[in-house]
Amino acid sequence: MKRLRLAVTYLILAVASFLSVFPLYWMIAASTNNSTDVLAGKLTFSTNLLANVTKLFAQQDVGRAFANSVFYSVILCALSLAVCSIAGYGFEIFHDKIKDCLMSVLLLAMMVPFAATLIPLFRMFTAVGLQSTWLAYVLPTLSTPFLIMLFRQSARSFPTEIVDAARIDGLNEFVIFVRVFVPTMKSTYAAATTVTFMNAWNSYLWPKVIMMSDKSQTMPMLVANLSSGFSIDYGVLMLGVLICSLPTGILFLILQKNFANGVVGAVKG
Repeated sequence: MKRLRLAVTYLILAVASFLSVFPLYWMIAASTNNSTDVLAGKLTFSTNLLANVTKLFAQQDVGRAFANSVFYSVILCALSLAVCSIAGYGFEIFHDKIKDCLMSVLLLAMMVPFAATLIPLFRMFTAVGLQSTWLAYVLPTLSTPFLIMLFRQSARSFPTEIVDAARIDGLNEFVIFVRVFVPTMKSTYAAATTVTFMNAWNSYLWPKVIMMSDKSQTMPMLVANLSSGFSIDYGVLMLGVLICSLPTGILFLILQKNFANGVVGAVKG
């Protein structure tokens, strides 16, 4: 009976693994096929990769779009981690009822869909002439309730005795945060980095609205351009999707262990 349960468990895990990996495999294989083979459902690799690369770079400015996505995502990720970690630390270390009420308001803000704030944000940024700038890309999502909550939950497991001892030694609050709190929260920062970078990299709706210049195009916008028009080359489209997916996939593989530890630590906190 025990062996049967073990066999069923491994079978379920094998099926789940296959279903998880198959879309990635199909995307890679499709990027080496022409449009006809992709539409026919061909699942094997072919020799059309070089032709797809040539067509993609001839049709779209891939280098600029990739560089824009990297720049916007890195800037947003760095600033968001700094702002949200300080906010989460402050909410927990300097805890009182007023901050609890404010945190509840922030959590309620998570229920407001971004599309509902799209028009007001667009009018605000165009009124001050920030359209097609990195500030317009970064500012609306610079601070998110989810990240603040993540750092606040992690700060709950941070010993307050260490903070008190550091204050007695004469350290100010900023130095305590940088030298004491930050080094002990590496897993939380890794989890927050993964989530923030993926959200920033895959963002499409807001950049599509506010980035009016072709020079400010990002990779998701480039992929959307490939899927529009009367005739779609699906081999080129899948190659574009593959290039767009690589940075987030590589980042997750690098930080996956710390990502899991950070999420578990925040839940326990």
